[in-house]
Amino acid sequence: MPLLSIVVPAYNAADHLHRALVPLLRMRHDIEVIVVDDGSTDATAEIADDYARRRPDVFRAIHQPNRGHGGAINTGLAEARGTYLKVLDADDWLSIPALEQVLQILRTLEECGGVDAVFTDYVHDRVGKSNRVSRFDSVFPAGRVFEWGDTERFSRRQYLMMHAIIYRTEMVRASGLRLPENTFYVDNLYVVVPLARVRSMYYLPVKLYHYVIGREGQSVEADTMLRRVDQQLRVNRLALRALPSPAEVATGEVPAPLYAALLHYIEAICAVTSATLARGGTRAHLAQRDAFWREVKAESPWVYTRLRRSFMGASSNLPGHAGRRVTSLAYSVARRVVGFS
Repeated sequence: MPLLSIVVPAYNAADHLHRALVPLLRMRHDIEVIVVDDGSTDATAEIADDYARRRPDVFRAIHQPNRGHGGAINTGLAEARGTYLKVLDADDWLSIPALEQVLQILRTLEECGGVDAVFTDYVHDRVGKSNRVSRFDSVFPAGRVFEWGDTERFSRRQYLMMHAIIYRTEMVRASGLRLPENTFYVDNLYVVVPLARVRSMYYLPVKLYHYVIGREGQSVEADTMLRRVDQQLRVNRLALRALPSPAEVATGEVPAPLYAALLHYIEAICAVTSATLARGGTRAHLAQRDAFWREVKAESPWVYTRLRRSFMGASSNLPGHAGRRVTSLAYSVARRVVGFS
C-alpha cells in the first residue's frame, strides 16, 4: 500500500501534463500517481499511458468519458490505495524536495497513528508576474501534531485552498464527499466537506504545490468566471450546506476555530461570486446575486449576517451604480487574496 496517492485530473492537458508528471519520475517509494484522463480529445490519454508503461510501480492511467474536474477527482478518490491523498491539477506541479520531506513526515506520523490532514505552504506561479507564496506559519504550529484549539485566526490573505491540503484518504471517504460532475470550481467543496471532519493535523512549512495562474484559458479568468457564474452559485450553495450547524459548535462537537476557518473560506468564495455578478451588471446578474443572498438569509440568518457584515461580504454587495464601482475594486482585491490573479 502506498503512503500517498496523488490524483491528477486531466482534460486536454497535453500541453502541460509533462510538467506535472516528469518530476514525479524521480520518486521511488511510497507514492502512486493516478492520472485520470477525463475524456480528452488531444494527446492526454497517450501521455498518461506512456508514463504508466515507463513506471508501472508509480503511475496508473485511468480513462473515462468526460465528467468534469469533479468527476475525475471522484474517480481518483475511488481508485486511491494510499493512506493519504493529494490532488494535483494537470497544469500545476509539485516541488520534489518538498515532497520528499512530506513523505518523511507522513512515515513518522503513521508510526504514531497518523493524522487527519497535513498542511503545507504553496506558491502562486503567476504568468508574467512575480511568484507569491501562501504561508500558514502564523496560523498553525509547526513540527508537532496539533488540534484546532492550538491554531490562530486566518488573516484576510490566508486561505486553505486545495493546494495546501493533504487529507487522510479514509477520512475523505467517510466525509461522503461526492463532487458534482461537469461543474467548475468544485475544488472549493474538496476543501470544505472533508475539512469539517478534520481534528488532528500537522503543518510542514515547505512550498510543496506550485499553482500556475494567469495562463490563457483557465477557469479562473474573470470573463470565464462570469460566463460560468451559475456553476459558482451552485458550488457556493453546496458549500454553505456542508457547514456544521451552530448547535454543533455550541455543544463542542465541532471546534469553534474549525467553524471560524470554514466560514472564513466560504466568505471569500461567496464574495468573489457576488462581485462577479456585480461586475456583470445586468439586471439578470443582479437578480441572481440578490436571490442567492435571500436564500442564505432564509436558511441561516446567523450565517447570512456573519458573511454580509464581513469586509469582503459588505464590499461585494454595495447597491447602485457607485456601489458597483466600489465592488469592482473589491473584486480585484478579492481575486488577488483568494489567488485568482
